[in-house]
Amino acid sequence: MKKRHTDSEGEDSTVDMTPMLDIVFIMLIFFIVTTSFVKESGVQVNRPTADSAQQDKKGNIMVAIKPNGEVWIDKRAVDIRSVRANIEKLKAESPESGVVIQADTDARTGMLVEVMDQIRLAGIMNISLAATPGS
Repeated sequence: MKKRHTDSEGEDSTVDMTPMLDIVFIMLIFFIVTTSFVKESGVQVNRPTADSAQQDKKGNIMVAIKPNGEVWIDKRAVDIRSVRANIEKLKAESPESGVVIQADTDARTGMLVEVMDQIRLAGIMNISLAATPGS
């Protein structure tokens, strides 16, 4: 009777996990790079309600106008004269972005028009007004 010889005698068989770890890290880097981050305006406003309000899923530049006329971009208050420069800087970071203006219900219409004008002078024509969907 012959004795069968196997390779497993005395050897420890293990699976090399290095290629799988490489793939996991590459996927992690891919998801981090492709994630779009939403820049908030940094201030809470009472948005008006509208029955035609729709949610926009794209990454946008957020601008808030408070009732006292303060303009907030990227979590800091800015002067109306510097809105254009701030929008141009944010547009350079993400050229495909539009601008969403979150104007308080008590904000002056004149201030809203001035902010929209500065945004258009910065080269962005895709401007939306934020509203709370009506019921």
